Amino acid sequence: MKPTTGKIIGVSGNMVTVSVDGNIMQNEVAYIIKGNERLKSEIVRIGDGVAFLQVFESTKGLTIGDDVEFSGQLLSVQLGPGLLKQIYDGLQNPLPELAEEFGFFLPRGVEFKPLDETKKWPFTPAAKVGDTVIAGQSLGSVPEGIFDHQIMVPFTMKGEFTVEEVAKAGDYSIVENIARIKDEKGKTHNITMSFRWPVKIAIEAYKEKIVPNDPLVTQARIIDTFFPVAKGGTFCIPGPFGAGKTVLQHVLSRYSQVDIVIVAACGERAGEVVELLREFPELEDPRTGKTLMDRTIIICNTSSMPVAAREASVYTAVTLGEYYRQMGLDVLLMADSTSRWAQAMRELSGRLEEIPGEEAFPAYLESRIAEFYERSGLVELSNGKVASLTIGGTVSPAGGNFEEPVTQATLKVVGAFLGLSRDRANARRFPSIHPLESWSKYKSFIDPEEIAASRVMLQRGNDVGQMMMVVGEEGTSNDDFQLYLKGEFLDNVYLQQNSFDNVDAGTSKERQQYVFNMVNRVLKTDFQLDDKEKARGFFNHLRQLFIDWNYIAMDSAEFKAQENAIDTLIKENSGNEKGL
Repeated sequence: MKPTTGKIIGVSGNMVTVSVDGNIMQNEVAYIIKGNERLKSEIVRIGDGVAFLQVFESTKGLTIGDDVEFSGQLLSVQLGPGLLKQIYDGLQNPLPELAEEFGFFLPRGVEFKPLDETKKWPFTPAAKVGDTVIAGQSLGSVPEGIFDHQIMVPFTMKGEFTVEEVAKAGDYSIVENIARIKDEKGKTHNITMSFRWPVKIAIEAYKEKIVPNDPLVTQARIIDTFFPVAKGGTFCIPGPFGAGKTVLQHVLSRYSQVDIVIVAACGERAGEVVELLREFPELEDPRTGKTLMDRTIIICNTSSMPVAAREASVYTAVTLGEYYRQMGLDVLLMADSTSRWAQAMRELSGRLEEIPGEEAFPAYLESRIAEFYERSGLVELSNGKVASLTIGGTVSPAGGNFEEPVTQATLKVVGAFLGLSRDRANARRFPSIHPLESWSKYKSFIDPEEIAASRVMLQRGNDVGQMMMVVGEEGTSNDDFQLYLKGEFLDNVYLQQNSFDNVDAGTSKERQQYVFNMVNRVLKTDFQLDDKEKARGFFNHLRQLFIDWNYIAMDSAEFKAQENAIDTLIKENSGNEKGL
């Protein structure tokens, strides 16, 4: 069948207007032919005989009359073994291979195959001849790192199929047939280890979507205890420049109890992305002792790349996350930063001459952001396994203004808000999540009443601290001063965490419960401290004991000895330990 073609009739930045001769569809991929170059683009609007394309490459040199060829396919990614440890751009081109071929400056119009089609994978069949299978069901598996990569019936296939043939155990490439199945109409289909899927269509080859309830243990105390994230839930991390978003992302990626980590750099500064690319292969995975990159995929689209590719990188990342979730795995997707994706939408909307919304963002900003986060979820698969895709997005509001449209649109759809504070970052209180402004709709593994009481103590201590800035320490009573010290104590020993210490960087669920009980004991105790100087000295000593305790492995004799020292100090200075 002859492909549909067209010719350029207008160019405005990354937006190209094309007169079309034939049938086309929304979100179809098209290629602009310029000499030997084939520039990839996507249809974003269809008019009367014309199509508006957003081009994923530089449009420099394009002129009216240049030829355009429509592919008849939606923007899609290739799914199959070999995705882990890869670094892709937003269009799933492997960047290390591009760099090896072309050096530092990547030419436009170049496409590389996302997966190695020559590598042999040791296939183990699971299905048998005569079995009835449906889309998303496993036909066999190959080892990929520490996981069994399931070779599934492609998600594009509808209805029930009968297995007619399955390859024997052995080594095969991703383009070789490993099974043959027959549909209900008697037509046979050959199955290989890889297939393509449109990135803007959610993968729904599961039995049921479940409401997220169980907490995802991130091993960050302030998150797990006070602002938990559910496994299969959503969260956002808004914060100004320099507030610690990048380090927090690294910590969550490294210590969260998930199987697969996907990082989508959708328009971040090149310097931050370079840091990410350099550090991830060097980070030790606490789960395996190997490199964290072994179970990570990075989608890299910096702010210096064409803006149209930012949107593609977001959807590519979430599609890969859904693919691994379909295997029964728990996946964490970190998108950094959704603000720059929104800015790309704003630029595209302006070139389409759409009616602008607040701050010139498109009127559909909220729905696009909601569609992205809605692709998270906890699902039950057809084989009975439960798997999850948890999505966390950073937001970079200008000047740290959380009232701007992107932050507000995100807050309407996420389940947890982890707002970063510049003041806390400047005071070196990391993670710089503001404990009085952040919130979560999910349940923690700590008693909610105890959490509420602790937050009240934190708020009261903060109120006294604000008052002391006006009237000074002399203008506060001893009891109020102790409230202030207790709030500071909770902040210093529990909410703050040293990401560069091997023990304190990640705190297990059991340790958090154990330490929180001890911290809570301090908050509930009425200490016999006659004056402010004595109170300050006591809490400084107690705080240092707790901080040192955080740096000691829990299963050691030293841990118990430090706990005894804390217990002794509390008893020596306590009058009435409430509730004990």
